Amino acid sequence: MSEHFRVHGGARLVGEVDVVGAKNSVLKLMAAALLAEGTTTITNCPDILDVPLMADALRSLGCEVELDGDVARITTPQELSHRADSEAMGKLRASICVLGPLVGRCKRAVVALPGGDAIGSRPLDMHQSGLEKLGARTWIEHGCIVAEAEGLHGTQIWLDFPSMGATENILMAAVLATGTTVIDNAAREPEIVDLCLMLNQMGAKVEGAGTSTLTVHGVTELKPTEHRVIGDRIVGATWGFAAVMTRGDVRVRGVNPHHLDLVLEKLRMAGAEVTVYEGGEDEGFRVVMEGRPKAVDFVTLPYPGFATDNQPFAIALSTVSEGTAMITENLFESRFRFIDEMIRLGADARTDGHHAVIRGIEKLSSAPVWASDIRAGAGLVLAGLCADGATEVYEIFHIERGYPGFVENLRKLGADVERVSS
Repeated sequence: MSEHFRVHGGARLVGEVDVVGAKNSVLKLMAAALLAEGTTTITNCPDILDVPLMADALRSLGCEVELDGDVARITTPQELSHRADSEAMGKLRASICVLGPLVGRCKRAVVALPGGDAIGSRPLDMHQSGLEKLGARTWIEHGCIVAEAEGLHGTQIWLDFPSMGATENILMAAVLATGTTVIDNAAREPEIVDLCLMLNQMGAKVEGAGTSTLTVHGVTELKPTEHRVIGDRIVGATWGFAAVMTRGDVRVRGVNPHHLDLVLEKLRMAGAEVTVYEGGEDEGFRVVMEGRPKAVDFVTLPYPGFATDNQPFAIALSTVSEGTAMITENLFESRFRFIDEMIRLGADARTDGHHAVIRGIEKLSSAPVWASDIRAGAGLVLAGLCADGATEVYEIFHIERGYPGFVENLRKLGADVERVSS
């Protein structure tokens, strides 16, 4: 038996929804627990498939991992295995983030080349180059990336592109290196800031979080800590786009609205009324939409630009907006695979290289569609909310890798969505 989502269009989403911890942060924080002997506690963990997969990966390295609701307790032994080539490692992209901690602690790592979303090429060249500048040797062998070093030493590292994954791996290796490492053109995403904060709580000396230059003063050892994961800005954006597409009124809680400044500005340009709530339990935003949205152009760029993870929602919004929008994808060449599924739903869309032109129509038409990655799957569900009849969305395991309680939250907001066994 497999399962899919059946989405009945026509509902206006109204109500409140809570955002839990960020998928793109929690997995890296779990990996960072490898850097310190003892028990590290991570709270506000999202209930998504990737968390137990990462837990299994850490167990294969010798850790004890307890998952209790939204809390992960990771007990790291003094002697870690350096072989991260278990089956779980090949199932998620974020598994590569154990490379830096293992090289830092064990001076050797064998890590299975990662799996995850089918959104295009994500080479590991910058990961390898950064570790080599720190003093490691790296190569690919039998489907694994191998790294070893007699010792790591601080150095100047310039990234050709502000890659989140490369920044994270180099950062986690550098915290235990001798001397000072400077990472220029580093990624600036809020998830990078979250990782830096946790590392500093563990005793690391990292400066410049949130800027394009990270300075890491190496220390001899780190200690375990307790850390709360930041709210998931991509999930928060999903609910914002859903509100505009369904001409709804949705209050989103649990995410820093300033992590979504550009997204919220784009929703305003589409015609929505957006209210921001800062700090405390009310932190988040509210989106109210009356009437049909207006077409808006989107260009994906590294943070603080418009996130590539939000691109499927931008396309879905454009298909039902008034006017014509151009979507430019600058990061992953296969993100536009999603458009083929949108065309099944009646979208008027054309692609040319890394550009897509979308001419909005009043209403989409239901059809069976298939998710190719987490955000594409969520985007198809949002599109189904704006289609006549019932849209069947298949391969929903992708969606559940990034969205806890997705159907339950949609139903709470008034959507007619159900999980169907097939």
